[in-house]
Amino acid sequence: MAELVRRSFLLGSILAGAGVLMACSGSGSPTGAPVQASSTAVRRLEQQRRIPGQRVVSARLTPRPVEADLGGRIVSTWGYDPNLPGPLLRARAGDLLRVEVDNQLPAETSVHWHGLALSNDMDGVPGLTQDPIVAGGRFAYEFTVPDPGTYFYHSHSGLQLDRGLYGPLVIDDPNEPGDYDHEWIVVLDDWLDGTGRTPDEVARDLGIGAATPDESDTAGMGGMDHGATGMDGMGGMDMGEETMLSPLLGGAGDVSYPHFLVGGRVPDDPMTFTAAPGQRVRIRFVNAGADTAFRVALGGHRMTVTHTDGFPVVPQDTDSLLIGMGERFDVLVTLGDGVFPLFAQAEGKTGHGLALVRTAAGELPAQSRPGELERRVLLGTDLAPREYVRLTERDHDLYHSVDMGGTMSPYRWTLNGRAHPDIPPLNVNEGQRVRMRMRNMSDMFHPMHLHGHTFALTDTGLRKDTVTIGPMRTVEIEFDTDNPGQWALHCHNAYHQEAGMMTTVSYLA
Repeated sequence: MAELVRRSFLLGSILAGAGVLMACSGSGSPTGAPVQASSTAVRRLEQQRRIPGQRVVSARLTPRPVEADLGGRIVSTWGYDPNLPGPLLRARAGDLLRVEVDNQLPAETSVHWHGLALSNDMDGVPGLTQDPIVAGGRFAYEFTVPDPGTYFYHSHSGLQLDRGLYGPLVIDDPNEPGDYDHEWIVVLDDWLDGTGRTPDEVARDLGIGAATPDESDTAGMGGMDHGATGMDGMGGMDMGEETMLSPLLGGAGDVSYPHFLVGGRVPDDPMTFTAAPGQRVRIRFVNAGADTAFRVALGGHRMTVTHTDGFPVVPQDTDSLLIGMGERFDVLVTLGDGVFPLFAQAEGKTGHGLALVRTAAGELPAQSRPGELERRVLLGTDLAPREYVRLTERDHDLYHSVDMGGTMSPYRWTLNGRAHPDIPPLNVNEGQRVRMRMRNMSDMFHPMHLHGHTFALTDTGLRKDTVTIGPMRTVEIEFDTDNPGQWALHCHNAYHQEAGMMTTVSYLA
């Protein structure tokens, strides 16, 4: 396969940045040299996490070319398994997880453990925390899993996420009461690989890797060129206005997908969950999509949201739920009697994913789109945390400001007007409380993901690692610098990330 121009992290260029994205303020302006993933501080902290008699959970992943069955549609793609998503990995909080990766792809790869505050050298970002796993090579990830919750793993190399290189990861809480009858893990995805074009071909059509104008201009600061008029004529891609706008999120994506999957299957041949009427179900939702947010509802039911990004929230009832790329939500549902659609509308796009929930004999009603999608729609930022997971109150030591922007022609996505790898890091010292303003100056939503930490939204205290920020919206977060190393901060739209919207939170010592 013709390799996409590499946008992986280049450690040398990142650490050579003399400043930060914008002037930082606070009583603890960072000093020192970068704490690299191989440093003593990183190894020492992992040793402190290990305890005598620690349970060891072992697994193996083999990324390779596969023929995947999407439900009567066979596609040639890359995967950890012929079935999508990849195999469920499961451990308890405090376990030692050992995963050997045997790379049988014709390209380099990596595995990132999305949402886990793990040891930096195991975070799976090639060029930043490890060397890439070469074709035919192997790498063993070994780390203590910290907080319980719903997570997932995926490749962090190029656009491999937009193939089949992802799978669910559940960390159980040994003290959780488990007051439900069933648990269903529901992975959502947008799919195009093997249908006539690859993610790399889409990236070339968008212009990723093409020459960009001088960094000194204002491209990317206001998103002026990223209008809602679509991209007709760019590489023959169908990006019309009617499919790419959302009343909740503005510009709703840059890529048109022929299929949307629930549990690896298309709506023509959906997966089916079975239970008995009156039973209580915990559903763990994971959005593994590359360019699509999903509005999710279970026909005939309301959902009670209990967790987001692994952390518990004050339970909140809703008719439907908006899930950005990289976000996870846990809900509880008491099931009615019948056959019901579990419907995942591609937000602002034409198409949907579908699964069935069956508690009785019969067929799904002809109109499978549930009315709940048009009623109350809950976003992650609408939630509040349980009191016991709030950050302790203290003044911040350091303030960083990050503005998101972008242009469609050239296709370039920026932080404070600069695109990776030409972005200086956000420097911090260990032991600080950091406050960060993330301001979206474009008319496209961005799910911003911070590796290695769970942050708190300053207005509510909600704990998350991925937050969806709408157009012309500002979110402020706080986090404690208690996990030394070099940590990626990026948009979880895979194409925005490849086009430059990422930087590093860099610990100095």
